[in-house]
Amino acid sequence: MARAAVPGRLSWRVARLAEVRDETPTARTLVLDVPGWPGHLAGQHADVRLTAEDGYTAQRSYSIASPADGERVELTVQRVEDGEVSPYLTDVFSVGDPVEVRGPIGGWFVWRPADPAPVLLVAGGSGIVPLMAMIRARRAEGARTPFRLLYSVRSPREVFYAEELRAAALSGVEVSFVYTREAPEGWAGEPHRIGVADLNSHGWPASFEPACFVCGPTGFVESVADILLALGHDPRRVKTERFGPTG
Repeated sequence: MARAAVPGRLSWRVARLAEVRDETPTARTLVLDVPGWPGHLAGQHADVRLTAEDGYTAQRSYSIASPADGERVELTVQRVEDGEVSPYLTDVFSVGDPVEVRGPIGGWFVWRPADPAPVLLVAGGSGIVPLMAMIRARRAEGARTPFRLLYSVRSPREVFYAEELRAAALSGVEVSFVYTREAPEGWAGEPHRIGVADLNSHGWPASFEPACFVCGPTGFVESVADILLALGHDPRRVKTERFGPTG
């Protein structure tokens, strides 16, 4: 998931691509070795900077897909056809190549395994990336925190981490999907956008005081947050991250 990069006081580090995993026809996970990486929390992000031979630079911010793992960091990048950075990262960037990375960034949209409250994750498209880091952190810590994920995608072909989400559903994470354009055979209902009924059926009651994390395009995030508040959820426990065009 990409955002416009936010300047900060963190130092740039030279990372190298160690491994690549295709997630969908237009997205792939980059496994980076980042010497001196200080660690991160699930939900944080990192800046990536590219420099051309003529000195021109372009940078974007990508959610971290992995839990803390020493000096290894995973970013899942969705290709934007007219983008400056994502086409290089998804189509050209090869194992062994260097790239500049800065982070971790962000301290509000994060989940900590010590928090015992139930967790509701609501993702729209590539907004699943930081939420997947939370699911993976739960597994890595051996936590038994109740997790529910409601994931909205256009079609089954665009589901990130499909096999891993199936495995997560067998290890205590309740995973539900909403398809907006094309649903798989046997899926109950017609393609639609997430609504009150979906959040009532697949979310937690407000009385449980869950920690809610919503991530996706701006319109999606605003709609879901409004529904959660209307259902009685505490605004202080509804945390949102949104993304859109970088200009």
